[in-house]
Amino acid sequence: MATAEFPLPDVGEGLTEAEIVQWRVAIGDEIAVDQVLVEIETAKSLVELPSPFAGTVTGLLVSEGDTVEVGKPIIRVESDASVASGAPTGVQPGGTAPVADSVPTSPVVASTPAPAPAAQAPAAQAPAAQAPAAQTPPAAPAASAPAAAAPAARHAAAAPEVADHATVVGSDESSGAVLVGYGSATTSPSRRKPGARRAAALAAEASRASSADAQAAAEAASDPGEDSTAQAVAAQGTRPRKALAAVNVLAKPPIRKLAKDLDVELTEVVPTGLAGEVTRDDVIRHAKQAGVFRNIETPEWGDVRRETIPVKGVRKAIATAMTTSKFTAPHVSLFVDVDATRTMEFVKRLKASPTFAGVKVSPLLVFAKAVIWAVRRNRSVNSTWTDQEIIVHHFVNLGIAAATPRGLIVPNIKDAQDMSLFELAQALEELTLTARDGKTTPKQMADGTVTITNIGVFGMDTGTPILNPGEVAIVAMGTIKPKPWVVDGEVRARMVTTIGASFDHRVVDGDVASRFVADIASIIEEPALLLD
Repeated sequence: MATAEFPLPDVGEGLTEAEIVQWRVAIGDEIAVDQVLVEIETAKSLVELPSPFAGTVTGLLVSEGDTVEVGKPIIRVESDASVASGAPTGVQPGGTAPVADSVPTSPVVASTPAPAPAAQAPAAQAPAAQAPAAQTPPAAPAASAPAAAAPAARHAAAAPEVADHATVVGSDESSGAVLVGYGSATTSPSRRKPGARRAAALAAEASRASSADAQAAAEAASDPGEDSTAQAVAAQGTRPRKALAAVNVLAKPPIRKLAKDLDVELTEVVPTGLAGEVTRDDVIRHAKQAGVFRNIETPEWGDVRRETIPVKGVRKAIATAMTTSKFTAPHVSLFVDVDATRTMEFVKRLKASPTFAGVKVSPLLVFAKAVIWAVRRNRSVNSTWTDQEIIVHHFVNLGIAAATPRGLIVPNIKDAQDMSLFELAQALEELTLTARDGKTTPKQMADGTVTITNIGVFGMDTGTPILNPGEVAIVAMGTIKPKPWVVDGEVRARMVTTIGASFDHRVVDGDVASRFVADIASIIEEPALLLD
């Protein structure tokens, strides 16, 4: 019976430690390659770690709630199977296995649930003619491996079955266990098509989908000519169809919570609010008609007079980032009221359009497009301050401030300036769903250039947002609601919102900031300007 241990990997950008949130396996469980082992929380997001090997779990080496340093073993597995072909068995003097040039020797794991295998490059010690890139690299010569490497080689000869993208990275002398990890996602590029990678991730969740369905999705996604069924299933992932439909319903978060408390399906509620929005009365009326209405009780305080919440993980990262931003960059804020009636009419037409069927359309979509349009006309707001220079970005990685159960995060849509309105709507929906599921990766939150925040979903008119670190502008959109507005000399009821924006005054002067906000307001007042 061979033993292997899995050390906590660096899942992205210099991670030094992470908290064990929830084990997905228990001692005695039989696990398969790429099955999710554990959820960890880094300083940026919640990440699922897939298993690089198959076997029986014999030890969970850390407990839920523990903070673990990168490289520390977290789980032990035993198996009768042998090491898969392609996993090197020797160990270099530094304690790591000799691997191909394209795969790092440190015990790291890719941040995607089901990384794809990378083509093997020849070992440094072997001539290219003897070990082509597509073949398994030979073991290192005896001269390059001292006697200390022998125990690892002996254990590796009978180690558990490992994934084709995993590698033996060392051994533990005291326990005799082989350490197994993954190649880095950044230096070991995937050779699978995106559809195949999504299907592989779906197949890894054996507990959530039948093996037959997952196999069918994987086979269809691997064929370039077959992309409808498999990619649709893989893109949807494990989210129920009803949940996706409910997201497209126009309703504020408090109304969604009310519907959940009353066991009301939002897609079945007849909306009576402005622009087809579901109101509180709509939910209660539906609940009464369905016979499920009940009074909502306010939770009791309980006997505990104080609650202590540790400052760690995402909350600690938020505190550090906001403090640094607020007391480093001199903030200046501007506000303007905007008649958003035409935007609401435009959103209603988009929802009725067959082109936008199946994708969420909201005023946030027009707002995001307006910000991108205004950035192109006022490029200094899309910059980074470095003390020595100002870097003006000629692309827009649009950050979206997202409230999640674990705190505020700001993932961004890469190269948003090149997206059509439909593509932007798809990207916004995927970003929102991923954030709500706690699946946002560190890469998705890196390299933002300008940020927007939609505080209107909470019923707020406006605010003074704090800059996302590394950026010089952030724009907030308030709630859109009927207000008296002067039109052609007459007071009429119009759909009005307030735009608030904060800037780093070291980079953005008052005139540029004012023009930028005015440009956004002009699009909200007349979305047809986007056709220019």
